[in-house]
Amino acid sequence: MRAHLLQDTTLRYFLEVARSGSLTEASSRLHVAASALSRQIAGLEAQLGTPLFERHPRGMVLTAAGEILAVHARRTVLDAERALGEIGALQGLRTGQVRLATSDAFANELVPRLCVEFQRTHTGIQFSVIALPTAQVPDAVRSGAADIGLCFSRSPHKDIEVAYRQTAPVLALVPPGHPLAGARSVTLAQMSAYPLALPPPETTVRQMIDIVCSRQGLQLSAVLISNHVKTVLNFVAHGGGLSVASEIAARHLVTAGAVVALPISDAGMDLRDLEVQTLAGRSLPVAVQAFMDLLKERLPQPW
Repeated sequence: MRAHLLQDTTLRYFLEVARSGSLTEASSRLHVAASALSRQIAGLEAQLGTPLFERHPRGMVLTAAGEILAVHARRTVLDAERALGEIGALQGLRTGQVRLATSDAFANELVPRLCVEFQRTHTGIQFSVIALPTAQVPDAVRSGAADIGLCFSRSPHKDIEVAYRQTAPVLALVPPGHPLAGARSVTLAQMSAYPLALPPPETTVRQMIDIVCSRQGLQLSAVLISNHVKTVLNFVAHGGGLSVASEIAARHLVTAGAVVALPISDAGMDLRDLEVQTLAGRSLPVAVQAFMDLLKERLPQPW
Protein backbone atom coordinates (compact mmCIF):
# COMPACT_ATOMS: atom_id res chain seq x y z
CA MET A 1 0.00 0.00 0.00
CA ARG A 2 1.27 3.44 -0.91
CA ALA A 3 1.03 6.28 1.61
CA HIS A 4 -0.99 8.49 -0.76
CA LEU A 5 -3.94 6.09 -0.42
CA LEU A 6 -4.30 7.31 3.18
CA GLN A 7 -4.14 10.99 2.26
CA ASP A 8 -6.74 13.53 1.20
CA THR A 9 -6.43 14.09 -2.55
CA THR A 10 -6.84 17.87 -2.38
CA LEU A 11 -4.14 18.21 0.27
CA ARG A 12 -1.85 15.93 -1.72
CA TYR A 13 -2.30 18.10 -4.82
CA PHE A 14 -1.79 21.28 -2.79
CA LEU A 15 1.45 19.92 -1.29
CA GLU A 16 2.87 18.96 -4.68
CA VAL A 17 2.18 22.44 -6.06
CA ALA A 18 3.84 23.89 -2.95
CA ARG A 19 6.88 21.66 -3.44
CA SER A 20 7.34 22.39 -7.12
CA GLY A 21 6.18 26.02 -7.14
CA SER A 22 4.52 25.39 -10.48
CA LEU A 23 1.20 23.98 -11.67
CA THR A 24 2.87 22.65 -14.79
CA GLU A 25 5.58 20.78 -12.92
CA ALA A 26 3.13 19.46 -10.32
CA SER A 27 0.87 18.31 -13.16
CA SER A 28 3.76 16.36 -14.68
CA ARG A 29 4.69 14.72 -11.38
CA LEU A 30 1.14 13.79 -10.43
CA HIS A 31 -0.01 12.88 -13.96
CA VAL A 32 -3.01 15.14 -13.43
CA ALA A 33 -4.09 17.96 -15.76
CA ALA A 34 -2.90 21.41 -14.67
CA SER A 35 -6.47 22.72 -15.02
CA ALA A 36 -7.68 20.07 -12.55
CA LEU A 37 -4.97 21.04 -10.10
CA SER A 38 -5.89 24.70 -10.47
CA ARG A 39 -9.54 23.92 -9.70
CA GLN A 40 -8.59 21.91 -6.62
CA ILE A 41 -6.39 24.71 -5.29
CA ALA A 42 -9.05 27.34 -6.02
CA GLY A 43 -11.67 25.22 -4.25
CA LEU A 44 -9.43 24.81 -1.22
CA GLU A 45 -8.81 28.55 -1.09
CA ALA A 46 -12.56 29.18 -1.31
CA GLN A 47 -13.26 26.80 1.57
CA LEU A 48 -10.59 28.41 3.74
CA GLY A 49 -11.52 31.93 2.68
CA THR A 50 -7.93 32.99 2.00
CA PRO A 51 -5.34 32.75 -0.78
CA LEU A 52 -2.81 29.96 -0.34
CA PHE A 53 -0.48 31.03 -3.14
CA GLU A 54 0.81 34.21 -4.65
CA ARG A 55 0.61 33.78 -8.44
CA HIS A 56 3.65 35.05 -10.33
CA PRO A 57 4.62 34.70 -14.01
CA ARG A 58 7.46 32.35 -13.02
CA GLY A 59 5.54 30.24 -10.54
CA MET A 60 3.51 30.06 -7.36
CA VAL A 61 4.74 31.03 -3.89
CA LEU A 62 3.01 30.10 -0.65
CA THR A 63 1.32 32.84 1.34
CA ALA A 64 1.51 32.89 5.14
CA ALA A 65 -1.73 30.86 5.25
CA GLY A 66 -0.28 28.49 2.66
CA GLU A 67 2.81 27.94 4.78
CA ILE A 68 0.63 26.96 7.74
CA LEU A 69 -1.38 24.52 5.64
CA ALA A 70 1.80 23.08 4.10
CA VAL A 71 3.12 22.20 7.56
CA HIS A 72 -0.14 20.38 8.29
CA ALA A 73 -0.11 18.61 4.92
CA ARG A 74 3.46 17.41 5.38
CA ARG A 75 2.61 16.06 8.82
CA THR A 76 -0.34 14.21 7.29
CA VAL A 77 1.96 12.57 4.74
CA LEU A 78 4.46 11.56 7.42
CA ASP A 79 1.70 10.19 9.67
CA ALA A 80 0.41 8.07 6.80
CA GLU A 81 3.87 6.70 6.14
CA ARG A 82 4.31 5.91 9.83
CA ALA A 83 1.00 4.02 9.89
CA LEU A 84 2.09 1.93 6.93
CA GLY A 85 5.44 1.32 8.61
CA GLU A 86 3.74 0.02 11.73
CA ILE A 87 1.56 -2.26 9.63
CA GLY A 88 4.72 -3.50 7.93
CA ALA A 89 6.30 -4.09 11.34
CA LEU A 90 3.55 -6.60 12.09
CA GLN A 91 5.05 -8.59 9.23
CA GLY A 92 8.49 -8.60 10.81
CA LEU A 93 9.91 -5.55 8.98
CA ARG A 94 9.38 -7.22 5.63
CA THR A 95 8.00 -4.05 4.08
CA GLY A 96 8.69 -0.35 4.41
CA GLN A 97 10.90 2.44 3.14
CA VAL A 98 13.79 4.41 4.60
CA ARG A 99 14.60 7.74 2.94
CA LEU A 100 17.92 9.38 3.64
CA ALA A 101 19.33 12.77 2.73
CA THR A 102 23.07 12.83 3.16
CA SER A 103 26.09 14.84 2.24
CA ASP A 104 28.63 13.42 -0.19
CA ALA A 105 31.02 12.25 2.51
CA PHE A 106 28.54 9.65 3.78
CA ALA A 107 26.90 8.68 0.49
CA ASN A 108 30.07 7.26 -1.06
CA GLU A 109 30.85 4.45 1.35
CA LEU A 110 29.10 4.41 4.74
CA VAL A 111 25.45 4.63 3.69
CA PRO A 112 25.52 1.96 0.94
CA ARG A 113 27.41 -0.41 3.24
CA LEU A 114 24.81 0.03 5.99
CA CYS A 115 21.94 -0.38 3.53
CA VAL A 116 23.37 -3.75 2.51
CA GLU A 117 23.85 -4.78 6.14
CA PHE A 118 20.28 -3.80 7.05
CA GLN A 119 18.73 -5.56 4.06
CA ARG A 120 20.44 -8.82 4.93
CA THR A 121 18.13 -8.97 7.96
CA HIS A 122 15.16 -7.04 6.58
CA THR A 123 14.98 -8.00 2.91
CA GLY A 124 11.75 -6.16 2.12
CA ILE A 125 12.93 -2.70 3.16
CA GLN A 126 13.55 -0.23 0.34
CA PHE A 127 15.99 2.66 0.55
CA SER A 128 15.96 6.07 -1.08
CA VAL A 129 19.25 7.97 -0.76
CA ILE A 130 19.75 11.50 -2.06
CA ALA A 131 23.16 13.17 -1.86
CA LEU A 132 22.89 16.90 -1.28
CA PRO A 133 25.10 19.83 -0.36
CA THR A 134 25.39 19.87 3.42
CA ALA A 135 23.25 23.01 3.82
CA GLN A 136 20.33 21.36 1.99
CA VAL A 137 20.16 18.20 4.12
CA PRO A 138 18.12 19.77 6.97
CA ASP A 139 15.75 21.27 4.38
CA ALA A 140 15.04 17.79 2.99
CA VAL A 141 14.24 16.52 6.48
CA ARG A 142 12.13 19.57 7.30
CA SER A 143 10.08 19.26 4.10
CA GLY A 144 9.44 15.54 4.61
CA ALA A 145 11.46 14.51 1.56
CA ALA A 146 13.76 12.51 3.85
CA ASP A 147 13.20 10.60 7.09
CA ILE A 148 16.81 10.88 8.23
CA GLY A 149 19.43 13.51 7.51
CA LEU A 150 23.11 12.68 7.85
CA CYS A 151 25.53 15.57 7.55
CA PHE A 152 28.07 17.83 9.24
CA SER A 153 26.77 20.85 11.10
CA ARG A 154 28.11 23.89 12.94
CA SER A 155 24.86 25.38 14.26
CA PRO A 156 21.28 24.39 15.26
CA HIS A 157 18.54 24.16 12.62
CA LYS A 158 14.89 25.14 13.06
CA ASP A 159 12.46 22.21 13.41
CA ILE A 160 15.32 19.70 13.35
CA GLU A 161 15.93 17.22 16.15
CA VAL A 162 19.44 15.83 16.48
CA ALA A 163 19.11 12.12 17.22
CA TYR A 164 22.86 11.63 17.44
CA ARG A 165 25.85 13.94 17.48
CA GLN A 166 29.61 13.55 17.67
CA THR A 167 32.52 15.85 17.00
CA ALA A 168 33.91 15.64 13.48
CA PRO A 169 37.11 17.66 13.03
CA VAL A 170 38.54 18.34 9.60
CA LEU A 171 41.62 16.18 8.96
CA ALA A 172 44.60 16.56 6.66
CA LEU A 173 45.08 13.84 4.05
CA VAL A 174 48.57 13.07 2.74
CA PRO A 175 49.93 10.30 0.52
CA PRO A 176 51.96 7.51 2.17
CA GLY A 177 55.66 8.36 2.09
CA HIS A 178 55.00 12.10 2.01
CA PRO A 179 57.35 14.22 4.19
CA LEU A 180 54.39 15.04 6.49
CA ALA A 181 53.03 11.48 6.67
CA GLY A 182 54.90 10.64 9.85
CA ALA A 183 53.87 13.76 11.77
CA ARG A 184 51.52 13.55 14.75
CA SER A 185 49.62 16.59 13.47
CA VAL A 186 50.02 19.34 10.87
CA THR A 187 49.11 22.98 10.42
CA LEU A 188 47.56 24.70 7.45
CA ALA A 189 50.79 26.67 7.08
CA GLN A 190 52.74 23.43 6.71
CA MET A 191 50.22 22.12 4.19
CA SER A 192 50.46 25.33 2.12
CA ALA A 193 53.98 24.37 1.03
CA TYR A 194 52.59 21.48 -1.06
CA PRO A 195 50.04 21.07 -3.89
CA LEU A 196 46.53 21.15 -2.44
CA ALA A 197 43.10 19.88 -3.43
CA LEU A 198 40.35 21.84 -1.66
CA PRO A 199 36.55 21.99 -1.62
CA PRO A 200 34.93 25.09 -3.20
CA PRO A 201 34.37 28.30 -1.21
CA GLU A 202 30.64 27.69 -0.60
CA THR A 203 31.25 24.52 1.41
CA THR A 204 31.39 24.45 5.22
CA VAL A 205 34.86 22.90 5.27
CA ARG A 206 36.30 25.54 2.97
CA GLN A 207 34.69 28.31 5.01
CA MET A 208 36.30 26.90 8.15
CA ILE A 209 39.67 26.84 6.39
CA ASP A 210 39.26 30.36 5.03
CA ILE A 211 38.40 31.75 8.48
CA VAL A 212 41.47 30.13 10.05
CA CYS A 213 43.69 31.33 7.19
CA SER A 214 42.29 34.87 7.43
CA ARG A 215 43.16 35.01 11.12
CA GLN A 216 46.71 33.95 10.34
CA GLY A 217 47.16 36.05 7.21
CA LEU A 218 47.73 32.79 5.33
CA GLN A 219 46.83 32.25 1.69
CA LEU A 220 46.22 28.76 0.32
CA SER A 221 46.49 28.12 -3.40
CA ALA A 222 44.73 24.99 -4.66
CA VAL A 223 45.78 23.10 -7.76
CA LEU A 224 42.44 21.27 -7.70
CA ILE A 225 39.02 22.44 -6.45
CA SER A 226 36.14 19.95 -6.28
CA ASN A 227 32.95 19.46 -4.28
CA HIS A 228 33.17 15.70 -4.87
CA VAL A 229 34.81 13.86 -1.99
CA LYS A 230 36.00 10.94 -4.12
CA THR A 231 37.81 13.32 -6.45
CA VAL A 232 39.94 14.89 -3.72
CA LEU A 233 40.50 11.54 -1.99
CA ASN A 234 41.80 9.96 -5.18
CA PHE A 235 43.90 13.05 -5.90
CA VAL A 236 45.76 12.33 -2.65
CA ALA A 237 45.81 8.56 -3.16
CA HIS A 238 47.42 8.99 -6.59
CA GLY A 239 50.12 11.23 -5.14
CA GLY A 240 48.86 14.56 -6.48
CA GLY A 241 49.28 16.36 -3.18
CA LEU A 242 47.42 17.05 0.05
CA SER A 243 43.77 17.63 0.87
CA VAL A 244 41.27 17.72 3.74
CA ALA A 245 38.30 15.56 4.64
CA SER A 246 36.41 14.00 7.50
CA GLU A 247 37.60 10.73 8.99
CA ILE A 248 34.43 9.01 7.87
CA ALA A 249 34.92 9.99 4.23
CA ALA A 250 38.53 8.79 4.13
CA ARG A 251 38.21 5.78 6.43
CA HIS A 252 38.24 3.09 3.72
CA LEU A 253 41.33 4.56 2.03
CA VAL A 254 43.11 5.03 5.35
CA THR A 255 42.36 1.42 6.28
CA ALA A 256 43.69 0.28 2.91
CA GLY A 257 46.87 2.32 3.40
CA ALA A 258 46.16 4.48 0.35
CA VAL A 259 46.18 7.77 2.31
CA VAL A 260 47.29 8.97 5.74
CA ALA A 261 44.93 11.08 7.86
CA LEU A 262 46.39 13.56 10.35
CA PRO A 263 44.83 15.99 12.83
CA ILE A 264 45.07 19.68 11.89
CA SER A 265 46.25 21.53 14.99
CA ASP A 266 45.05 25.03 14.02
CA ALA A 267 42.36 26.34 16.38
CA GLY A 268 38.94 26.24 14.75
CA MET A 269 39.40 23.17 12.57
CA ASP A 270 37.48 21.01 15.05
CA LEU A 271 34.40 23.23 15.39
CA ARG A 272 31.84 21.07 13.64
CA ASP A 273 29.75 18.01 14.46
CA LEU A 274 28.46 14.96 12.65
CA GLU A 275 24.68 14.86 13.09
CA VAL A 276 21.89 12.36 12.50
CA GLN A 277 18.84 14.57 12.00
CA THR A 278 15.08 13.96 12.08
CA LEU A 279 12.05 16.22 11.99
CA ALA A 280 11.35 17.62 15.46
CA GLY A 281 8.29 16.08 17.09
CA ARG A 282 7.91 13.32 14.54
CA SER A 283 7.37 9.68 15.55
CA LEU A 284 9.44 7.66 13.10
CA PRO A 285 8.14 4.60 11.24
CA VAL A 286 9.46 1.34 12.68
CA ALA A 287 11.80 0.59 9.76
CA VAL A 288 13.26 4.11 9.88
CA GLN A 289 13.87 3.88 13.62
CA ALA A 290 15.50 0.47 13.24
CA PHE A 291 17.86 1.74 10.55
CA MET A 292 18.69 4.83 12.57
CA ASP A 293 19.62 2.62 15.52
CA LEU A 294 22.00 0.69 13.26
CA LEU A 295 23.41 3.94 11.86
CA LYS A 296 24.19 5.33 15.31
CA GLU A 297 25.80 2.03 16.31
CA ARG A 298 28.04 1.90 13.22
CA LEU A 299 29.15 5.52 13.08
CA PRO A 300 32.85 5.87 13.93
CA GLN A 301 33.96 7.03 17.31
CA PRO A 302 35.30 10.63 17.45
CA TRP A 303 38.83 11.07 16.08
